[in-house]
Amino acid sequence: MKRLVLLGGGHAHVHVLQAMAREHLPGVQALLVTPFVRQMYSGMVPGLVAGHYTADECAIPLLPLAQAARVPLLEVSATRIDAAARCVHLSDGRVAEYDVLSVDTGAVMHRDVIAGAREHGLFVRPIEHFVVLFEGLLALANQRVLDVVVIGGGAAGVELAMALRWRLARAEDGRDERARIALVTGGPPPLAGYPEAVMARAAQALRRQRITVLPEVCAAIAADHVLLANGARVVCDAPLLAIGAQAPKWLADSGLTLDERGFIVTGPSMQSVSHAEVFAVGDVASRADAPHAKSGVHAVRAGAPLAANLRLALAGGELQRYVPPKRTLNLVSCGRREAIASYGEWSTQGRWVWWLKDRIDRAFVRRYSMAGSVASSTIPGA
Repeated sequence: MKRLVLLGGGHAHVHVLQAMAREHLPGVQALLVTPFVRQMYSGMVPGLVAGHYTADECAIPLLPLAQAARVPLLEVSATRIDAAARCVHLSDGRVAEYDVLSVDTGAVMHRDVIAGAREHGLFVRPIEHFVVLFEGLLALANQRVLDVVVIGGGAAGVELAMALRWRLARAEDGRDERARIALVTGGPPPLAGYPEAVMARAAQALRRQRITVLPEVCAAIAADHVLLANGARVVCDAPLLAIGAQAPKWLADSGLTLDERGFIVTGPSMQSVSHAEVFAVGDVASRADAPHAKSGVHAVRAGAPLAANLRLALAGGELQRYVPPKRTLNLVSCGRREAIASYGEWSTQGRWVWWLKDRIDRAFVRRYSMAGSVASSTIPGA
């Protein structure tokens, strides 16, 4: 009996579970380890903040999928991987041993990356925690006009700033707005790294929505202000951090080969370059042979080839090479039901783009939510 540990309930692992539900792995004892029993789909979080979705509409329940795949689910976090001993240490003191390990935990946001962030900041990740704390921000906005500073100039920060503008400008008491929004980008302009046309569209959308853009580095966060590296202080009641992907600290002493930022280095078959029995996908991984942006698009696309290679690895077959696409369709929501689309150097914008994004996102969540519910309903006692 071979032991498979799925560490994390990320975008790729939901596909692995669905594949295992359709065709069980003979002679394999599998285990899913995740701190949350549902996966909040990151692509829909801006829509949740804007008020277009409820939390349940953005979530994929993991337990029905796991039950359908006949995979026990442990609702705990990993504290350490010991690649030499082939085991994962868990937050409840248990140890999960494996013959094959697949890591899809996503990236994290370190609480001490900015001075004062741990005490005063509202972090977008873990998304489950953010969803709960965001309700408190909404309640506070009903009491008085807030000064909100979003820290992070990537897609997450830009989308979050515009989602907040849309949500908080629609005051029930008739006021024009319940918050003043500022975006601190870290130095570069918003959406740096995207094509120039996309950056220009985003800048125009931010101006149109009266969001103050500050191309500066956030040096510290205090109870009532954000301190920038140039010495300026920005009045702030609620600092929201969307600062990009960072590697989990518990990978540091794993024995796995990591890149300069601490992510697991993988090769063409999504295996660790140092330990062939370890696979990693999504934001927690770094492809040495095919570098690409850390985005949900790539994590979703990795699901099918990961499921195939895990099955082959457990059966002793020859693994397949997976080449991430060089160009992907990127959809950036603009708070209101409007979005910016880009594919390579091409870009466009409009309400129809938001409709397309909404349809794609809802279909993704529905695909795995319905698969788990239908399949688990056929299992006695599930």
